[in-house]
Amino acid sequence: MFAKETHAFLTEIAGRPPVDEALWLEALTHGSTGAARDYQRLEFLGDRVLGLAIAEWLHAAETGDEGRLSQRLNALVSRATCARIARSIGLGSHIRLGKQARDDGGADSDNILGDVMEALIGASFVTHGFEETRAMVRRLWADAVSGQTGQRKHPKSALQEWCAGNRRRMPEYRLVERSGPDHAARFTVAVSVPGVGEAEAIAGSKQEAETKAAEEFMRRFG
Repeated sequence: MFAKETHAFLTEIAGRPPVDEALWLEALTHGSTGAARDYQRLEFLGDRVLGLAIAEWLHAAETGDEGRLSQRLNALVSRATCARIARSIGLGSHIRLGKQARDDGGADSDNILGDVMEALIGASFVTHGFEETRAMVRRLWADAVSGQTGQRKHPKSALQEWCAGNRRRMPEYRLVERSGPDHAARFTVAVSVPGVGEAEAIAGSKQEAETKAAEEFMRRFG
């Protein structure tokens, strides 16, 4: 059974009380609890549902070509965006974590927040269907879609174009360090362009660290 606060939270984000409480509880449960079922299967489903909901939205609302739409889609469904939206609704305090995972900061981990956000979308799809889940996504993602998320060129693409335009070799990414437990991993990545320089960044996933490193490189050398 849910705590009263969690029941109210899910009712607010889904637009109505959760139908199958066990399924929604699964969506909030991290593997560190030792529970028989955690959020991973629902995250797998929710990731696909989110992608479809956002792609349909962009197709209807924007006039850009396939490349521009794909750029925005990738940014809007990224782990970083999912985690940012999860923080904006206070999701972290409702996630069920084992003691060690919580002590290690799991409730504020981009990886966990993003995964649970997708798992909740999966739970909504299973219990409420696509139309209601699409409405939930549109409520939660409204600011991101109407704002600048994905509007500018992805930092890694911008760096590649900068290298080509300046007749430099393509950037090389290198994993410097991976630290922390699996549920709160930190990746340090360096990107270098021969003859120009190198920049480093740290993030909760290797992909996000590469993106931040490219952004830092462009800030320093671009």
